Amino acid sequence: MFNGLLKKLLRVLKRKKVIKLGFYGPVNAGKTTLANRICLDWLGTEVGRVSEIPHETREVQKIENVVVRTNNGTLRMNIIDMPGIATQVDYRTFMEYGLDEEEAKRRAKEATRGVIEAIKWLDNVDAVLVVMDSTQDPYTQVNVTIIGNLEARGIPMIIVANKIDLPGARPERIENAFPQHVVVPISAKTGENIDKLYEAINKYLT
Repeated sequence: MFNGLLKKLLRVLKRKKVIKLGFYGPVNAGKTTLANRICLDWLGTEVGRVSEIPHETREVQKIENVVVRTNNGTLRMNIIDMPGIATQVDYRTFMEYGLDEEEAKRRAKEATRGVIEAIKWLDNVDAVLVVMDSTQDPYTQVNVTIIGNLEARGIPMIIVANKIDLPGARPERIENAFPQHVVVPISAKTGENIDKLYEAINKYLT
């Protein structure tokens, strides 16, 4: 009986823990859009700008004490929205969006620093949402590298198949590419399936 009470107490204490939840993924997968959706739902405010220009988020953004209530309990999270991960950052990419060369080079340097910072943060997160664009081929060097790093470090993760509101979205490709992991299809933009993501976080990451 004592052991049963002790286990119950430990579960309760664990539920009260504030988890540091990192948002990782390739550029423009929708990490900041998802962070904004969660913060709008539970804090009433957005956390960062979104843009079609790559690497709009170039610094780690931390949102503390986000309390999410689900059917299975309450989640307490510190959200860490990471810059998009890329194997290389070419300043000429920014020039394609109308930026002059000087501004493009400045952004490229900031984006490179952001990628390095995001990788360093792997030592400081409890769990991760890996956000992928479900309209794109998921089996990329960036996605495989992120997943491999998390597996090697033993960091719990959920893969978020984002942008299911768009034509051509095929979240099943992500499920097939990474069958060993939990995949939750959502639209961070419209909020479709967001409750399923909250339930999955509660079930698998707390």
